[in-house]
Amino acid sequence: MTGSRSPALQATHVIAGLAAAHGGPSYSVPRLVEALRRLGLDVELLSVVTGPPPAGLPPGTRFFPRSFGMIPLLNRFAVSTELRRALMKGRGGASVIHGHGLWLKPNLDVAAAARRRRVPLIVSPRGMLAPEARGYSRTRKALVWWLGQRRALEGAACIHATSASEHDDIRALGLKAPVAVIRNGIDLPERRPEAGDRGARTTVLSLGRIHPKKGLASLVEAWALVEGMRPDWRLRIVGPDENGHAGELRQLAARSGLRRVSIEDAVYDEGKAQAFREAGLFVLPSRNENFGLSAAEALAAGVPVIATRGTPWSGLVSEMAGWWVDGAPPSLADALREATARPAAELAAMGDRGRAWMERDFGWDRVAAEMREVYRWLLSGGTPPSTVVAR
Repeated sequence: MTGSRSPALQATHVIAGLAAAHGGPSYSVPRLVEALRRLGLDVELLSVVTGPPPAGLPPGTRFFPRSFGMIPLLNRFAVSTELRRALMKGRGGASVIHGHGLWLKPNLDVAAAARRRRVPLIVSPRGMLAPEARGYSRTRKALVWWLGQRRALEGAACIHATSASEHDDIRALGLKAPVAVIRNGIDLPERRPEAGDRGARTTVLSLGRIHPKKGLASLVEAWALVEGMRPDWRLRIVGPDENGHAGELRQLAARSGLRRVSIEDAVYDEGKAQAFREAGLFVLPSRNENFGLSAAEALAAGVPVIATRGTPWSGLVSEMAGWWVDGAPPSLADALREATARPAAELAAMGDRGRAWMERDFGWDRVAAEMREVYRWLLSGGTPPSTVVAR
């Protein structure tokens, strides 16, 4: 019929929590939804109330209350009967369900809803299948795996990995669903001031969750090998504390006699942007990362990066934007010594190359276009997109 239009492809994204303290997914999932909407998709984002949400969430974001709030175990698992009911009902039309994260009740509800409604399910584990990640709270995760997490993953029409290493983690568990390898995107902040004040940037920054898997103890131990040689530099470790690990790091710094290390509470929005503006160098010392959003944020802000080989940032070397090293303290210390010996102008040039890399390869519109092609393939069949690895 003349002038008729096909209905927009619908996608329902689900994440257990969007509080900023939850880390990278609280940023990357809403940004993906926004970018998909810019491409004309009809996308909604559903979550459970688990804390103050980040600012600027996209239209179509809905929050659902936790159920059984007086029962600590169920409250911890983000159980929401209202969210489950909304998923089961759906909105009609051609649609996919896209679940983010693992190990909580909403991550099982997406699979139940997809089975009931007979719509494709795509699951983004967001790094939670890595051996290091599965090693924490091992007993709880083994129980959730048995209760339905494995079935949910085995029933997925596609699993989304943000790096080749995450693809390998998925396959190592024997999961046979097609895997779409699509990286996260990143927003580019305003450029930092030009060379006039760059000489003052003698702060090494590490920003993110303060959790043992982040390798921060190795960073403190490495700094103990460097601090006496670099009297003008200091180390800032900034982020939300998990299970008292910030206190453990403070004790480690005190035992090592360190004087220019600060372990600080999380900062968000302008505070976070200011931390990147003031940094001369960023370190991501994680034992394992599926992506490592903070490294991308640092590069986008024009800060050179040291990342460990447990992260998918080998491109730092080929792009001449930083260092990709072993995570042991001596290796980190070698990289820190080399980086902090570089002239300020040289570090600034590395940061500029990193920003150009992010602008070229990590734009959200490109990420969303790749995800849209996966959705179309799940709904219509045919030849898989180039991002999809069948086995």
